Amino acid sequence: MSRIKIKLPETFSFSTNIPIRIGDINYGNHVGNDAVLSIIHEARMQFFFQYSYTELDCGGVGLIMYDAALEFKKELFYGDVISVSIQAVNFTLNGFDLYYKIEKKENGKSIIAAIAKTGMLCFDYALKKIALMPEALKEKLVL
Repeated sequence: MSRIKIKLPETFSFSTNIPIRIGDINYGNHVGNDAVLSIIHEARMQFFFQYSYTELDCGGVGLIMYDAALEFKKELFYGDVISVSIQAVNFTLNGFDLYYKIEKKENGKSIIAAIAKTGMLCFDYALKKIALMPEALKEKLVL
């Protein structure tokens, strides 16, 4: 069986803490796979907010997610407070990739609970078409 393998960047430019909510818990009594997408969405919103951007206005363009990949490493539970680190890489004329490292504390150590990658595309929502990435956006996101 083929498995997704995500290769994380060596450094991350942003990190935020997010508490696991009761709504993130599934019938297995741990965070559901759908909740991980919601958690990285929240982290992504905070990532862009540091630049006074939103996904609808990133320097004059919107963003749309065109793909997502997740690797689950460790269970997360209600009450955990996780650290989500984000880095933008692989820039093109129209988009870039965001990598996410989700960590939790266990026995005093940070351990990776999940990793993810989303492909982000610059998008003109008014015209419903792909847009060029503004240079100002790229300048803020490049390490």
